[in-house]
Amino acid sequence: MAQISINSLLGDSGPAYAEIKVAPYRKELVQAGFKELMTAEEVDRALNRKDDKIVLVVLNSVCGCSARTGRPGTILSLFNKVVPDILVTLFAGMEKDAVAHFRQDYLPGLTPSSPNIALFRNGQLIHILHRYQIERMDAKQISSELKEMYNTICTLKQSADAEATLRTHFMEKYQEDPSQLPTE
Repeated sequence: MAQISINSLLGDSGPAYAEIKVAPYRKELVQAGFKELMTAEEVDRALNRKDDKIVLVVLNSVCGCSARTGRPGTILSLFNKVVPDILVTLFAGMEKDAVAHFRQDYLPGLTPSSPNIALFRNGQLIHILHRYQIERMDAKQISSELKEMYNTICTLKQSADAEATLRTHFMEKYQEDPSQLPTE
């Protein structure tokens, strides 16, 4: 379990939060099928691909103004006919080296913020929702914007089994059946 140290509070590479605080937020995405990226090497393996696969990256955070809708909105977006090939997540303030590498090598020139939700192909950014956008959207709006992108760039058809597993997770986590949510 990660511990908070004075070095982490001074900007060192250690975690900024106690693991017990972030564990539920990690679990929310991992149980929905996202793989955690804990090191810079894992970031490169996930994103520095040349196989045309679409990679969805959620830079997770504890932020209540945007991450609280960003996570469920992203999960809700996966109830779509086509979805990204690969789902990954990093946690801002925790795996600082991995996050710094992600921002420097894959989001160059963009102001660092978290959370954010990004789509990549062959290591290149295709689309991103920044924190300032996410905090102005509800989960349904986030889902709609992501689905619009999936319908434009994704080719992987969502399997019935994957959707059933995701539906079970969604219903357990949010006490709602995603197929029964209002569409307007």
